[in-house]
Amino acid sequence: MNGPLTGIRVLELAGLAPGPFAGMMLADHGAEVLRVERIGGQGPGAQTLDRGKHTIGLDLKSPAGVAAFKELARHADVVIEVFRPGVAERLGIGPEDLLAVNERLIYGRLTGWGQDGPLARTAGHDLDYIALSGALSTLGRAGEKPTPPINVLGDFAGGGLLLAYGVLLALLERATTGRGRVIDAAMVDGAALLFAMFYPAVQHGFWTERGTNLLDTGAPMYDTYATKDGKYLAVGALEDQFWAELLTRLDLTGLPSRDDTANWPEIRDRLTAAFLTRTRAEWEEVFEGSDACVTPVLEMTEAPRHPHNQARGTFTEVGGMIQPRPAPRLLGAGQSDLAPPARLDDLTSWGLDESAAKALREQGVLA
Repeated sequence: MNGPLTGIRVLELAGLAPGPFAGMMLADHGAEVLRVERIGGQGPGAQTLDRGKHTIGLDLKSPAGVAAFKELARHADVVIEVFRPGVAERLGIGPEDLLAVNERLIYGRLTGWGQDGPLARTAGHDLDYIALSGALSTLGRAGEKPTPPINVLGDFAGGGLLLAYGVLLALLERATTGRGRVIDAAMVDGAALLFAMFYPAVQHGFWTERGTNLLDTGAPMYDTYATKDGKYLAVGALEDQFWAELLTRLDLTGLPSRDDTANWPEIRDRLTAAFLTRTRAEWEEVFEGSDACVTPVLEMTEAPRHPHNQARGTFTEVGGMIQPRPAPRLLGAGQSDLAPPARLDDLTSWGLDESAAKALREQGVLA
């Protein structure tokens, strides 16, 4: 692919979703990403997060494997590492080890808890990180327990996406200083950052208990509603003009003022009853082209077929799998075709001559 990151080489140590997502973000915009997995790993497949990448297998528990990885790092711009703190150092491929052979290297470390702190060396998952960040406490309906938003907030938004952002910052800095940088990307930090707007709101009393506020299903004008056929619509009619348009399209009159939160239950009941009178498709026709801020809640199997997504080319097919295109779009640059992951057989461009690579393969260290 061509893109603003063309010429940037990234070594991605294989791991769970957040690390590959960061690598995918970089590959989507032209970076040459080499995914390094253990010998006997899954190899290249149709995984969305590995699109545009090459893969090799390398035994990092052997001295020869470590030496080979250091040689790859000598010719790389970025390393993405997703181990618990201390693991890379024990393998001999920590920041100090690699910066000693390449002072321009950007070493991106992605963990749940960060490189320091009381929990740094303990296990965890997305759910744990967003719980400790305070984010999870805000998610869910009033009177119900917190609802995890699958693993989007911690793993992908707070983790992989912010690591990719950190890599770009370090690349920009390196253009001036000529030196690399170690990045400590922690999902607990990232999840907290994503809620930056809400922390002051809580302290000022503007944002209160879960499920009672304007944007967390507390308000009837910002929620989802079932339709006659058991499907759903999303309603986001916050501004007065959008609310008026919604009521006109629903043919609803005589509602109490929505400015008084005491009226919200009655308004919600009226909206609920109204939306149940027609199917989702029928309501889509009613709201077509309007500013009522009403949209169908599409299943993931439906979204690629929606006319707006089709017109923008939001989704594409790579390796037989439908998946989202890269975002954001860099206008005027065109969109390169995305490639499925593939095994990299020729490592000469990464500093390993063919005879050295052949010897490593014969030893079972490289695949």
